Amino acid sequence: MVGIEIMKNLQQLIMKNLITHLFSLLAVFCLIANPNFADAYPFWAQQNYESPREATGKIVCANCHLAQMPTIAEVPQSVGADSVFKAVVKIPYKQDLKEIGADGTEVPLQVGAVVMLPEGFKLAPQDRWTDEIKEETEGVYFTNYSEEKENIIIVGPLPGDNNKEIIFPVLSPNPSTNKEYHYGKYSIHVGANRGRGQVYPNGDKSNNALFTTSHSGIINSIETNEDGTYKIDILDENDQIFSEILPIGSQLIVKVNDEIKSGESLTSDPNVGGFGQLDKEVVLQSPYRIIGLIAFFIGVGLTQILLVLKKKQVEKVQAAEGI
Repeated sequence: MVGIEIMKNLQQLIMKNLITHLFSLLAVFCLIANPNFADAYPFWAQQNYESPREATGKIVCANCHLAQMPTIAEVPQSVGADSVFKAVVKIPYKQDLKEIGADGTEVPLQVGAVVMLPEGFKLAPQDRWTDEIKEETEGVYFTNYSEEKENIIIVGPLPGDNNKEIIFPVLSPNPSTNKEYHYGKYSIHVGANRGRGQVYPNGDKSNNALFTTSHSGIINSIETNEDGTYKIDILDENDQIFSEILPIGSQLIVKVNDEIKSGESLTSDPNVGGFGQLDKEVVLQSPYRIIGLIAFFIGVGLTQILLVLKKKQVEKVQAAEGI
C-alpha cells in the first residue's frame, strides 16, 4: 500500500512538471511565431521584474511603453468581506487605429492591463462569477503575475477594438476568518496599455520608435537591405562615412544629399499607442460597522419621532391649561 501511494505521488509530480514545461514551451512558441503578440503581452515584465511596480510607484510597463495615454478605472467605494466585485479598466483610443508590427506591416492595436490588488484580494474563482460577469469576461484570459502574487492580475494581449473595457472579477478577503487581513481602506494600482512598446527590456529600440542620427553631415546614400532594414551612410565634414541602420517598417523622412545635424530625426514617429496608470481606493467594510451604522440611523430616527411626540404632548397640556 505504501509503495502504491508513493507511485501515485510520483506520477502526480511528473504530470505537474510536464504540464508546466508544456505551458512554457507554448509561451516561447507564441513569442517566436508572432513577435507582435510578445510586444503586447506582459511576458517581458514577468520575466524581468519580481514585482510590476517599482519603489517609486511607477509600473514597469512604462519602461518599454514610453508614450503616455489615459487609463480609466472604476471600483466600488466599499465592499463587504468575502464578496465578489468588479474592477473595470477602460483603455480608450481611436477606433480601427493601426500601428507598425514587428515585421514592418500595419497591424491592429492590442491591449493589455495589470491590476495590483491589496494583499488578500485576488481573482474570484469562476464558481463565484455571476452570469453577468461571465458574459462580460467572455474571451478574456486572466493570469496571476506569479505563483507568489495572487493579488496581481494581468490580462493581454487582446484585440483592442473589442476590449477597450476589461472587467476584473475580484474576491475580497474575510478578516473574520483570517486575522492576517483587516477592515479598512486599501489602494489598488492599475496600469493599461494599447499598442507596442518603443524599447525592449534589453534597451534596444523596437521599430515602433522614432530614430535620430548621432552624426552630422550629408546623407551620402540610402540602401534597403534584403531583410527590409535600411542603411543610411552619412558623410561628415572630415570626409568620414558613418552608417545608421534602421529597422524594417521605418518611415524615412530624409533623402540623399540632405544635410543633417546630430540628434535630428531620420524617421517619422510611428507610435500611436501608449501606457497609463492610476491608483484607486476601496474600503473593506466590516459587517458590524454596517449594523452599527444602521442602528445609529434607527436611533436618530426614533429620537426625532419621540421629540415630535413630546412636543405635541406639551402643546396639548398647554392648550388644556389655557396657556
